[in-house]
Amino acid sequence: MTIREFKMPDVGEGLTEAEILKWYVQPGDTVTDGQVVCEVETAKAAVELPIPFDGTVHELVFPEGTTVDVGQVIISVNVGGAAPAEAPAPAAAPAAEAPAPVAAPAPAAEAEPEGRQPVLVGYGVAASSTKRRARKAAPAASVPAPAAAAPVAVVPEQLNGHAPAGPRPLAKPPVRKLAKDLGVDLASVVPTGPDGVITREDVHRAAAPAEAPAPAPVEAAPAPVAAPAPAAAPVVEAGARETRVPIKGVRKATAAAMVGSAFTAPHVTEFVTFDITRTMKLVEELKADKDMAGLRINPLLLIAKAVLVAVRRNPEINAAWDEAAQEIVLKHYVNLGIAAATPRGLIVPNIKDAHAQTLPELSRSLSELVATAREGRTTPAAMQGGTFTITNVGVFGVDTGTPIINPGESAILAVGAIKLQPWVHKGKVKPRQVTTLALSFDHRLVDGELGSKFLADVAAILEQPKRLMTWA
Repeated sequence: MTIREFKMPDVGEGLTEAEILKWYVQPGDTVTDGQVVCEVETAKAAVELPIPFDGTVHELVFPEGTTVDVGQVIISVNVGGAAPAEAPAPAAAPAAEAPAPVAAPAPAAEAEPEGRQPVLVGYGVAASSTKRRARKAAPAASVPAPAAAAPVAVVPEQLNGHAPAGPRPLAKPPVRKLAKDLGVDLASVVPTGPDGVITREDVHRAAAPAEAPAPAPVEAAPAPVAAPAPAAAPVVEAGARETRVPIKGVRKATAAAMVGSAFTAPHVTEFVTFDITRTMKLVEELKADKDMAGLRINPLLLIAKAVLVAVRRNPEINAAWDEAAQEIVLKHYVNLGIAAATPRGLIVPNIKDAHAQTLPELSRSLSELVATAREGRTTPAAMQGGTFTITNVGVFGVDTGTPIINPGESAILAVGAIKLQPWVHKGKVKPRQVTTLALSFDHRLVDGELGSKFLADVAAILEQPKRLMTWA
């Protein structure tokens, strides 16, 4: 019996531990190379871990709910006679063992010149994102090192159909799980991703004929969404006067980030209350526009677009403070963060290069951001590199707030509830749709004049949405 161990991988994101949320296998189960065996939660995201070899599960070292350091063995697998004996570390390697997702080298027939990168699924940096490990041949055969996998030809006429039978389809573990949840056979899906990789869109396309369209999501992106619950909810004993809940995962990281931001960046918050009726009418018109058919149109979409226009008019608002270099870093791009409250805690994924997107493209990006957060599959990469954040507290019926700036950014905009209120319009008191925006900004980067101009511009655009064209 040959036992191989699989260790908690180094995600390459500066994280040192992860909590085991759920085991998908048990001792005695057969596993194959690339099969997801567990789901873990880091301080930034919940991710699934695939096993890198075939065999039978020998032991689950830690139960669900346990926080494990990177580099610790979490599962052992009996690979029988298919794997050689454990080889010693190369002489050039450091004395201390570096945490890696694979505890032992792969068989010689599978070896890659580049080696496996110690990162979680979809994270970290690889020498080439298109290189893949060789498929296994018969144990007795001597197989030369394979060339890079050839792309799978995609025939346009097949995009809504099924692919012919062939080798094991290429797909990341989250995509495999999505296919399993939707009842889609990956072998029948036509891949459109690089190098023949099946994407989420491919799975949804294959599932579309068999399922009814999903109901439209709620209007506001940051609303609480149904996501997989944490591994174990706190148990409240009858009559107990207190319950202690461990601080870990996303909530622990969020707490540390907010404390650091609040006591590092001098916060200033300004408010503006205005008539947003015309923007609400534009939302309804866009919903009826055939050119926007199938897209998610809501006030948040136009608020996001207004923010991007206001950033263009006030580019100094889009900056960061480099304490080490004692420099202000002006960003010439906007990675627009959208704060989302999920059962795992507050997360802030961002839309990369939102400044370059058209309104339909921005709508699709927001929809994808919401869907990914709902599924609890927001990756660390999606939450890094933000330059400006929007938080929609209005979905909870709150008029406004004083938000804390996301670390590494200069400002955050809170959007309050949109309510029908009496308002002076054209000299008469009329019922109008009214809302309040609150802008918190880092006073080291943004002075009162700049912050006021930016906030006034956002309000002016939403009060007269034709400025989306005239000011753009």
